[in-house]
Amino acid sequence: MATFGQMFVPHRDLCIDESLLLWKGRLGFRQYIPSKRKRFGIKLFMLCDVLTGYIINVKVYTGSSTDITHTPGLDNLRPEIANVSQAGDSTTLRCAEPIVTPFTIAARGKMSAQQKEECHRKVTAHIVKRLHPFSEVESPTFRDMVKTLNPKYTPPSRDYLSNTLIPSWYKAEKSNIITELSEVSAVALTCDGWSSITQDHYLTITAHYIEEGKMQQKVLKTKAVYKAQTGCVVAEEISDVLSEFGISDKIVAVTVDNAANMDVAIKRLRFVKLCCFAHTLNLAAQSLYSLNSVSQWVAKVRTIVVWMKRCSMAKVVLGEKQQLLQLPRHSLILDVRTRWNSLYLMLERFTEQYPAIQAASLDQRLRKNMDRDRLARLTEEDFRKAEDFINLMKVLYTSTLCVSSEKSPTCGQILPILKKLEAHLAVNEGDTVFVSNLKKQVWANLSKRYQNDEIRNFLQVATALDPRFKHKLDDGIGTVDTIWDQIRRNLIEQSTEEDGGADVDTMQSESEDEQESQQPPCKLPKKTPLEELFAEEEAQNIVSQQSSMSIKKQVERELQMYQEVPPVLMSEDPAAWWWNQQKTYPLLSNFAFSYLCVQASSTPSERVFSTAGDAICPERSRILPEKADMIIFLNKNCF
Repeated sequence: MATFGQMFVPHRDLCIDESLLLWKGRLGFRQYIPSKRKRFGIKLFMLCDVLTGYIINVKVYTGSSTDITHTPGLDNLRPEIANVSQAGDSTTLRCAEPIVTPFTIAARGKMSAQQKEECHRKVTAHIVKRLHPFSEVESPTFRDMVKTLNPKYTPPSRDYLSNTLIPSWYKAEKSNIITELSEVSAVALTCDGWSSITQDHYLTITAHYIEEGKMQQKVLKTKAVYKAQTGCVVAEEISDVLSEFGISDKIVAVTVDNAANMDVAIKRLRFVKLCCFAHTLNLAAQSLYSLNSVSQWVAKVRTIVVWMKRCSMAKVVLGEKQQLLQLPRHSLILDVRTRWNSLYLMLERFTEQYPAIQAASLDQRLRKNMDRDRLARLTEEDFRKAEDFINLMKVLYTSTLCVSSEKSPTCGQILPILKKLEAHLAVNEGDTVFVSNLKKQVWANLSKRYQNDEIRNFLQVATALDPRFKHKLDDGIGTVDTIWDQIRRNLIEQSTEEDGGADVDTMQSESEDEQESQQPPCKLPKKTPLEELFAEEEAQNIVSQQSSMSIKKQVERELQMYQEVPPVLMSEDPAAWWWNQQKTYPLLSNFAFSYLCVQASSTPSERVFSTAGDAICPERSRILPEKADMIIFLNKNCF
């Protein structure tokens, strides 16, 4: 009855009348009406539609306490009731306006195809973004929640979600990215391999490019591979992905780790290969483990940290000492050699909590257990070494954060950071033997990196084109002039090719040259109404003036203006800066974009592995590699 009341809209005329349902059994509210044919029974008040005779609602009369003035069946009707007429025992209600025909509300009760599709998209996005198993859509709790939120909507089945909704979304998004990449002239890559908990090996490739002054990052593929990952095989796999997205001829450089197979693969593809700078810094930090003085001292600290993390009472005692000494309630950190900066973080936390650790080790609740396990006592010398280590390695830790950030981690940062590290790691007269050994070991490892002439020149050009570091080039004899000359030659060659081989020796008159050189290298102010009115004519004049100037002269002018502008702040986004200066440097800005998109580290691929580890987890270990690729692709590119 309730469902029928929701699905049926009555006509204009309604009727309320009484009826007697035959009942000869014992019942407290059984009625006896001699005028009725059945005489004995249950008295009912019925609300009916006059035109169709459909019963809209029924109310049972149980005595004088029955309220027949309120009729639930009229709740969904329009309130504008114009006439009430009564004939005999029946009452007719007449609405002021005619309503729709019967069962038209059934169509309203159902969701439209567009609404259903939108709900499907939201459910799919929820599963992909939160990395839930596909079976989530069929769980009773999920369906009960959806039914409560919208009773009209039925969530998709697991099979429909996995085989229809996600593939169709992946196909559409992939098409959009291919279209977007087709309009880009320069793309940089990062690439790395990873093994899941199911022992499937994956190769992840990410693309980086600049669009409207913003760095864009897209995950192209997280491809399951089943062959031995030799350099030749990796090169073929990368080439297939680049051909699939149509960017084989747009690659500027590839940032990878120091694996030998990656080195061979990039050489076969004839791309510029940059070693991940964050990985390089981590290798330099890990080289400290080879020093006996460091390894023995670190082992002593690590033993205390491991013991206190395993002992349940140690956690309680350490918390009490932290509260007593007003220290932060932080837990101790244990280093992991494969994790970046873990040694620094362990010793930094050890330095912070050293008073609490010493106080806890003297507590009677822990002292007996520590003596039983023969743990070495920490001394003030250990604390001083930890302080010296933190002061020295903090710059290395900060450098890793700089090149691992998600905003503007361009390869132009590498050489300036190396130059700063060289000055920081120089041995001074006041250094202790411990500090001197640390400095020598770290710099001996770093000084071997980026010594290839081709890579060095590439990084020098990238540094010069970064407005934050253009004055931080190597100050060797002739090095700075050589880099600017190389930029000049490359820019003239590129501009000539784009201009269809125009004559670069075409000269402009001296008066026009002086007039152009006097233009300030800054953004134009807001246009006046007169400028807006004649904007098209003025633009044509500017184009004709630029065409009359030779490419060589224009390159010289832009380079001179760029070198005279002071460096921007480190907080500035170099890509956004060049985008805003396009009118001032039309040639140089396009050339700079091809270097600014190159990443300083392969951390974008590492971040994909974090997402992949959540996607291919024990709860969804049976997911197919193709579906895992779709989920990771959508998760990283669509949110």
